[in-house]
Amino acid sequence: MIVQAAPIRTCRLGAATNLETNNDPGGGGVARPRNLSRVAIVWIAALLTLVCVQALPGHAAEQNQRVVLIGVPGLMWSDLSPARTPALWRLTGGGAGAALSTRTTGSNTCPADGWLTVSAGQRARMLHGICALPPAPKTTSSGSAVVPGWATIKKDNAGTAYEAQVGLLGDAVRDQGGCTTAVGPGGVFGAADTSGKVDHYYQAVESVPASAWSQCGLAAVDIDDIFRAFISMGVDARGAQVPVTLDQRMKAVQTADQRIGEVVAALPSGTTVLVAGISDATATPHLHVALQTGKPGYLTATSTLRTGLVTLNDVTSTVLAMLGLKQPVKAIGSDWSTVRSSDSTQTKVRNLTDQDVAAQAVSRWGGTFFIVLFAIELILYGLGTLAVRHRRAIGPTRVLALAVAAAPIATFLTNLVPWWRAGSPGTALICCVVGLTAVVTALSLAGPWRRSVLWPGLIIAGLSGVVLGLDVLTGSTLQLNSFMGYSALVGGRFYGFGNMAFAVFATGMLLTAAWLSELAGRGERRVAVAVVVVIGLVAMALDGFPSWGADFGGVLAIVVAFAVLGLMVAGRRVSVPKVALFGLAGLAVVLAIAFADALRPAAQQTHLGKFWEQLQSGDALGTVTRKFGAMLHSLSYWQFTVVTIAALIFLYAVEHRGGALKRTYAHSTGTRPGLCAVLTVAVLGMLMNDSGVEIPALTFTVMVPLLLAASLRALELDGVDDGADTSTPTPPAPRPAPTA
Repeated sequence: MIVQAAPIRTCRLGAATNLETNNDPGGGGVARPRNLSRVAIVWIAALLTLVCVQALPGHAAEQNQRVVLIGVPGLMWSDLSPARTPALWRLTGGGAGAALSTRTTGSNTCPADGWLTVSAGQRARMLHGICALPPAPKTTSSGSAVVPGWATIKKDNAGTAYEAQVGLLGDAVRDQGGCTTAVGPGGVFGAADTSGKVDHYYQAVESVPASAWSQCGLAAVDIDDIFRAFISMGVDARGAQVPVTLDQRMKAVQTADQRIGEVVAALPSGTTVLVAGISDATATPHLHVALQTGKPGYLTATSTLRTGLVTLNDVTSTVLAMLGLKQPVKAIGSDWSTVRSSDSTQTKVRNLTDQDVAAQAVSRWGGTFFIVLFAIELILYGLGTLAVRHRRAIGPTRVLALAVAAAPIATFLTNLVPWWRAGSPGTALICCVVGLTAVVTALSLAGPWRRSVLWPGLIIAGLSGVVLGLDVLTGSTLQLNSFMGYSALVGGRFYGFGNMAFAVFATGMLLTAAWLSELAGRGERRVAVAVVVVIGLVAMALDGFPSWGADFGGVLAIVVAFAVLGLMVAGRRVSVPKVALFGLAGLAVVLAIAFADALRPAAQQTHLGKFWEQLQSGDALGTVTRKFGAMLHSLSYWQFTVVTIAALIFLYAVEHRGGALKRTYAHSTGTRPGLCAVLTVAVLGMLMNDSGVEIPALTFTVMVPLLLAASLRALELDGVDDGADTSTPTPPAPRPAPTA
């Protein structure tokens, strides 16, 4: 629908217009090809300049000669209290904490999976029929131990999409002349080298002599009481897991805290302690505890760029940094750093618990939300068909269309309200989304602009672009734990633009650019093109910079989409060679951003810089293949696939064939270029992102209802309803067709 065999004249939804010539002697100085090339050069130069500013080196982590990692499968911040967990309470007050995302290769992380992920610095797993504790190691007379079946574990992980290299942490310590100590089976899984071996092994905390805590630079301690309580309940008569009671869990938490206190009391001074709730111990995934002794405050890492949120992969990077060891390329995490804070221990625990509460509510209600939203969208298309073809219920249908288009940005604005602290967080979340959808819809229809074909949609599109643009500038706080953002439980992304947010942002920016260029450039195409260029440059910067949007595939899609928009606004032909040229320009921009990010220290890089290093080392193909496979798998998300197909059918069969788009084009000359540009970003966004079909589904959720609302108002103004609105400015006369 977007691109036909060359030469391509224009996006063909609507009345044909000749946009193929190179100049416009009668009207407004259409840019020549060399000028468009200069625009592309300016875009790239400006982005590279800003990237260089963004890519300043960060601070390296402090080094320490001894690190003790205490892994406590299942430990959550809600478990902590001054009476029940005095040791953890003291560590939290005197050190830095964060919520820990433990997602590995599956939705639930088992203890062995968590420890193997620490071993590899990458998502790893242990194949098992049920989620169980790591098996006991094979011990030797010298006091060392070896993981049973290590060769099979290595081979399995090397063959996954993540290509995890288990044993990486142990090898890094051993290669620098160090040694490793493990306490408990899980500790062996975490600290083992590539042969599956640790130098010193102790079965439990109480069996470790005082001198053993100082014999090696790294000690990995497995305290598994909480998970043992989880699996000790067995199954009922139907084979279902019997849930652990709250009292039983709290007793296990108390026991784990006592063991942690014993470890901390036995350590030599100067030892850094890391505590990690290394896996789940419930039937549903949660965020867990991350603690580091030293400066009081909250932990952060460049893997998340969020204060108070880190990942399991970061544990490996942090241990290596503390020991002064270089991080291998295969380890993808970032070392923890502390953001100082004077918050009390109770405030820290509450704030970090809030993150899990919010994540649980979004996870529980997310599927229902999308089913309801898409069902309303399908109902809208049915009502839209009646309104366009039979001229029925035009007014109510227009309001519903604007409400559907407003719903995506309302899901992000909801996080301006602390709904997670309500007595029923899920109910509060839904009420906030519905209420803010109504507010945005009312705003689009509140003033004299409600009578316009253009302005109600422009307000919603503009809000979608501006709000999400400001969000990435200020840390993407609106996207985390929102229905259309990202979840720390999934762990796919923690900062910048998530794929669904990108779809809403790109659609909003493209439609805003198309409609503002029409308003600002009436009778002067150079002004119209300048508006598109400026908004396009802003959109690309917001989407691509590592500390802002940090989006690889989105940059390429935005460059091409704004190029299509600029060409059409300028009255130029859209052809395959031109689209390919701008595609190469977009690729050059995003690779330049990745290169600049890679110049920073490894522990400070975002995923863009790490991808550049993967390109250099030849490991990038695995990442690309994994994301392409995820894109194809997304087609199985039937809700998104159905609504995407329905939107395309409605757009063509009703809006185009029914003549509604033609009426809209007569009132708004920027609508058709905007439509073609959004279709372009939907297709390229789908191909370039692992979320696949989610991109066009969300793109069409914003664009198609806005086009329907504009079309219905155009029908009213053309006399379908009871007369035209004389207060609305007369649509501008069509521009003269360019001459050859």
